[in-house]
Amino acid sequence: MNDNTKRLSRLTTILTQLQTKQLLTASELANKFSVSNRTIYRDIKALEESGVPILTEEGKGYYLMEGYRIPPVMFTESEANALITAEQLILKNKDTSFIKEYTEAINKIKSVLRYNTKEKANLLSNRVVFRYNTANDQTSNFLSTLQLALTNFTCSEINYVNEKNVITNRIIEPFALYNTQENWVLVAFCRLRKDFRAFRLDRIQYLKVLNEQFKPHKMTLQEYFKMCEI
Repeated sequence: MNDNTKRLSRLTTILTQLQTKQLLTASELANKFSVSNRTIYRDIKALEESGVPILTEEGKGYYLMEGYRIPPVMFTESEANALITAEQLILKNKDTSFIKEYTEAINKIKSVLRYNTKEKANLLSNRVVFRYNTANDQTSNFLSTLQLALTNFTCSEINYVNEKNVITNRIIEPFALYNTQENWVLVAFCRLRKDFRAFRLDRIQYLKVLNEQFKPHKMTLQEYFKMCEI
């Protein structure tokens, strides 16, 4: 990623962050992007010169003029509440990559909420909790990568540990994902076993997406489950 692309990405994220939060300091932004405060000052100036109404509260930070929105999308309070409730469920997910991606997405959604709705959404966020699975501390970090491999029909290489603690190296063709509340499970065609297999994500020790695509499988997920019942 060249410097211009990096800066454009940073400016876009700064604008999203400004819409998500009431106040942001230069230090917060500098730490987030691993740049200097001076770089953030230049970024803020560039946004102001492009017409973004950024205001400064002396000694506290930057904020956007009330009413300014980038996309013409508005959520009702009930829609916002549904998203916040889903957010709390996602935060209990056992895959850290999924939590990161969803958190970024929900921040973008929060950024387009009206001020009053945003305040209520933040209140609800602090008052809704999902509690379960406390004894199971196993996690994974591959869900987001496997989602992309699945939708782009890309082969992947994994090192997988089975229930007997035996490690095997496999080339797989990701087919589907489902959640059991205990774990995320990947259904994939395994070239080692020459058949479809189910892999718990928390048992995958190594994952590499390969530069090889496979032909999409004609079978549906419902057909797979029926096949498992036979």
